[in-house]
Amino acid sequence: MRTRLLPLAMAAALVACGCGCGARANGGGKPVIAAAFYPLAWLAEQVAGPGFYVQNLTKPGAEPHDLELTPRQVIDVGESKLAFYVKGVQPAVDKAVRQHAKGHSLDAESVVRTLPAPQDEAGDGAADPHLWLDPTRFATVATALGERLARVDAPNAAVYRSRAAQVVTRLNALDAEFRTGLRDCARKEIVTGHSAFGYLAERYGLTQVGVAGLDPDAEPSPRRIADLTGLVRRTGATTVFTETLTSPKTAATLAQEAGVRTEVLDPAEGVRPHSHDDYFSIMRRDLATLRPALGCS
Repeated sequence: MRTRLLPLAMAAALVACGCGCGARANGGGKPVIAAAFYPLAWLAEQVAGPGFYVQNLTKPGAEPHDLELTPRQVIDVGESKLAFYVKGVQPAVDKAVRQHAKGHSLDAESVVRTLPAPQDEAGDGAADPHLWLDPTRFATVATALGERLARVDAPNAAVYRSRAAQVVTRLNALDAEFRTGLRDCARKEIVTGHSAFGYLAERYGLTQVGVAGLDPDAEPSPRRIADLTGLVRRTGATTVFTETLTSPKTAATLAQEAGVRTEVLDPAEGVRPHSHDDYFSIMRRDLATLRPALGCS
């Protein structure tokens, strides 16, 4: 009955579409988890298993920060068994959850200790939302998701808890790989296209230097570029890291000014269409990229 509470335009869209184009229809009638973007959709698939249909609200290859929901997607959020998101990444999802899914949502940020946003973006107590880049925090989210699904589908509670525990084991092993791989490094500064790697940096004793802030589309000022160029030279950094789903132009400009190279460091916010990557392959590739850039032995 939630559709009665939706705005008239969205209700009209549902009537026009009929029963054949929503998330439940695409999932063959299974209960739906509306996941905001890739790492959450991946985690939901691991923990929920085949009994749920996981709808990723962000298309493959799209930049999650830019997401605008269609009326149909807003309806899907409202009708889902669980809306799974990270508050602060996608304002459109935050709004849809607040208006239509407040009683059946899980904000991953609410179950971990968060880091503040970069100093120039930390107004109103804003947190850095990129928590999935710390495997230990993501393991905490996996456990919380398993508990929530255990309440949603009580007869199968043990199954969801077991799947969550399996994911936690794998995430803890990934954490051990990072701790070992980044233990002895000549440099600790990672110069990144935007400030997505704060959790990874904190976990493994690194220092993030973001060309832009949390918004990957933000354009740093010429003064900021000049300051960062000096910092890169002073620290002896050899690399400025670009990303997979955003333009490398600004980071490449800094690298050229500082006389260093660029490499791709993936914030695991999404995967390209038809990619065979998953969360673990992305994270392990990041580790393999970081080690030579930081002079790790």
